[in-house]
Amino acid sequence: MKKDTCKEGSSISRNSSVGYYDERMPEGVPFEWEMQPGTPINTQPREVVPPLSPPPAMLSLGLPKPSISIEEPKNFVFPTKLKLRNWKHLHCKRYFSRLTNKMAEEEMRKHLVLAKPFSLEDEKDSEHTASNVIRKILSLFKTVRPGSDLTNFQLPPQLNLPRSQLQCYGEMVYSFVGQDLLGECSRRDLPIERLKSVVTWNISTLRPVVFGMSPYNSVLGETHHVSNGHINVIAEQVVHHPPVSALHATHEQENIDVTWCQYFTPKFRGAYVDVEVNGKRVMKLLNHKETYEMDQPRLIMKFLPAPGAHWAGKVKIKCPETDLEAELHLISDSFIERLRGNNNRSIKGKIFESSSGNQLYNIFGHWDRTVMAKNLKTGELEVIYNAKENITGLKPPTIKNLQEVMESESTIVWSEVSEGILKKDWERAREAKILVEEKQREALKQREASGESWVPKHFSVVKDGKDWHCTPLQPTVPRAPLVITEK
Repeated sequence: MKKDTCKEGSSISRNSSVGYYDERMPEGVPFEWEMQPGTPINTQPREVVPPLSPPPAMLSLGLPKPSISIEEPKNFVFPTKLKLRNWKHLHCKRYFSRLTNKMAEEEMRKHLVLAKPFSLEDEKDSEHTASNVIRKILSLFKTVRPGSDLTNFQLPPQLNLPRSQLQCYGEMVYSFVGQDLLGECSRRDLPIERLKSVVTWNISTLRPVVFGMSPYNSVLGETHHVSNGHINVIAEQVVHHPPVSALHATHEQENIDVTWCQYFTPKFRGAYVDVEVNGKRVMKLLNHKETYEMDQPRLIMKFLPAPGAHWAGKVKIKCPETDLEAELHLISDSFIERLRGNNNRSIKGKIFESSSGNQLYNIFGHWDRTVMAKNLKTGELEVIYNAKENITGLKPPTIKNLQEVMESESTIVWSEVSEGILKKDWERAREAKILVEEKQREALKQREASGESWVPKHFSVVKDGKDWHCTPLQPTVPRAPLVITEK
């Protein structure tokens, strides 16, 4: 029978001696702990273990220091060692997760090449002069008959620009400096002023062309998504044969919607290559409930007698809601035009009422310099476009959110090719270009084997005879992970 170590009436009674005194040590073992009156018997001193300090290598990563609570859940014993073990496991897992993500981002960044857009001033410094490439081009066309379609004609990397055709379309809209000409189209109060602004913006989409150089033919499903200020642009290659490209741009501030659905048809004409751009461009000024339809000019790549590249042909801009229309004529660089006093990159046109034909303005100048508009009623002259202020010093996009960049992004799809071209590593560029084309063919074989048809991600596409109609699936374009930053 156990002896009661506490006397009757003592401040430490039998009822308070739960746990410790029920399992007291055997007789003969001295009791070392001196009890004080009022001290709970079941309160045992706990060893407080200081938080484990992470190694310096982990501290350098900026991980939070451990915070270990010695409070235990009710009715449950959670050993401190287990807490430390869990902390180590949790934070090591987070560390390696972050390290993996960081390595993945660095790898992706290496495979994302953002080439500088071709600016107005770059023509003087271009290495791709006529004398450098004319022999290469003529040797390629030795076996090509005049009138042949060059849509699927393969060019060596030496004659490729470090960008795809889809990027070139996108740059026409988002790549500019100075005034936001797209936003100006909706800021004007009068319909005639808005049409003049639309004409100005349309002229600004004309960019210098490098003679003898061509962008890559965009692959099916390729996309390009870039933002500049309030302008968000997304383009997608929606058809491969023919190469139909769709573009959707929205202006967040001015509520403007721009859609393009177009494809080009290059044909060899013996002394030159004629690139016809088919399709329509539509701009909607939603605040004014106005729609403007536009044509595209042709691109002429001339070999003889004087090599050069320039835009040519007629461009019509029409707004049914205001009964106003503009007609622009881009002058080709020919002997006859030179006799008439016109030279390369001249532009002439007029603004008139569609129903009556009453002419309101004359337009003239050079699209790579300045373009003037003359009010036929008052005789007043005004500069409506200055190329130097708008397409000089163009910058490539920068990465704002790498994780949101799609695998189909043009700058990723063609990164190895572009990097090889920029470094003049032609063998690397050639092999990378072949690899892109092989992936395209393999994807086509897989779809044919499974009976699947290609469905664009951002547009619905309908073929109407020879024409193609592309409609954006979303009313607005979201902010892009690639942006044009201000100076």
